[in-house]
Amino acid sequence: MEGFIQALKAYQSFNPPGWVAIYRLLPMWAGILCCVLGITLLLFGGGRAFRVVSGPVGAVMGLVWTPFLGAKFGLEMTDPRVPSLVAAALALVGFIFPPVISFLGVGIPLGLAAGQLAGPSDFVLGFAPVFLLCGMVGAVLHRVVSSIVSSILGAWLLTIGALAALHLFGGLVTAVASQPWGVLIAAALFALAGSVYQIAVRPSPEVEERLRAERERLKLRKAEQKALEKRWGAK
Repeated sequence: MEGFIQALKAYQSFNPPGWVAIYRLLPMWAGILCCVLGITLLLFGGGRAFRVVSGPVGAVMGLVWTPFLGAKFGLEMTDPRVPSLVAAALALVGFIFPPVISFLGVGIPLGLAAGQLAGPSDFVLGFAPVFLLCGMVGAVLHRVVSSIVSSILGAWLLTIGALAALHLFGGLVTAVASQPWGVLIAAALFALAGSVYQIAVRPSPEVEERLRAERERLKLRKAEQKALEKRWGAK
């Protein structure tokens, strides 16, 4: 577990080789499970299902970003359990109220980018307004954000899972993994396809609820009509 947490630290910075290398820590069965989960997220991860996704996403955000943000804001974390506690809190919040994860998931990376552009001395001035503004946009556009986030996560799980599941073909996997940009492009194409499907093709939760209600009403009418026909037939 410690090695896996150390591998996740590669996601604190732009490090494509480190991002891809995490597949080496996954056994074949875990790779197959990641592939199944990735495809599920690509097709159905947005909407109501995002509640299941947002918990783990919040936990990963807590583990990866807490030490990084603490260092950026000059906060010394003497207790190594702090990232784990933050991860647990964000996981709980994600399960209860997913838009918070959309707020943080959009606001933090864009805020960090703005802070980096502002420079070390003005990091907070660059980070804070972009974090708040973009986070609020992410929360308002929760369905779109949840579809995109679930598609990105699903695409990456599918890609890393495929590398882990194909350990038997060591030469092929090593050759593919040695080209991290190719792996990133493949994952990006999967994520784009999943996002387009969930946003433009798959009905929204509101439409699904309306269609479900219409099916229930139709079923009820058919049952009433059948009961009426049976009653008249008995006479």
